[in-house]
Amino acid sequence: MGPVASGRKWAKPFSREPCNYASILDVYDPFTCRSHFIFTSSCKREGFLQRIKDEEGEGCNIYGFLEVNKVAGNFHFAPGKSFQQSGVHVHDLLAFQKDSFNISHKINRLAFGEYFPGVVNPLDGVQWTQETPSGMFQYFIKVVPTVYTDVSGHTIQSNQFSVTEHFRGADIGRLQSLPGVFFFYDLSPIKVTFTEEHVSFLHFLTNVCAIVGGVFTVSGILDSFIYHGQKAIKKKMEIGKFS
Repeated sequence: MGPVASGRKWAKPFSREPCNYASILDVYDPFTCRSHFIFTSSCKREGFLQRIKDEEGEGCNIYGFLEVNKVAGNFHFAPGKSFQQSGVHVHDLLAFQKDSFNISHKINRLAFGEYFPGVVNPLDGVQWTQETPSGMFQYFIKVVPTVYTDVSGHTIQSNQFSVTEHFRGADIGRLQSLPGVFFFYDLSPIKVTFTEEHVSFLHFLTNVCAIVGGVFTVSGILDSFIYHGQKAIKKKMEIGKFS
């Protein structure tokens, strides 16, 4: 059950304690890439602001995996308590209105699907250091479904992706965008298939013949060049024109 209205203030369900501060909710629309701030009243969370102050200046190490639908979407790392407001994902940014938020980060590994031989993930080892006071860093990822089949017939359903980057700054105290690191992904309608196969003996023999034939051809060209050059020099020496 959500909070219930009590005059112009919000109160906890079955509680007569009034709320004592107003919060600012940032509603982020992934389709327009814009943030909308909603000023509303909210109940004070026990110890929430104090925990934020205690963790000021600290970083974090995040690892894990997500299961997502095969449609365009995004996942992000942003400050503030997140929750649903009228069916929309929002963040409570009250504690971050007067401070800058450092979104410097390093990506050790990011993959969409299982590893397969030859795959290159362009975001592995990427590091970015923030120089402006605050802002939003965005990765726009194009995911390409990939099927890899090895010589034993084992098939791996995975993905490859390409990425572009964009940073949008914001002034302290006037946040025009939700500070954080955002990953926007979209699936390509094209599928790539890799198949590993043994080279047949006939194919190997053809390659050997091609190599031998190429060696003989180059040798013949060099021999002809040396022979005709030597002959021309000898002829000039005979008529006394060579000096």
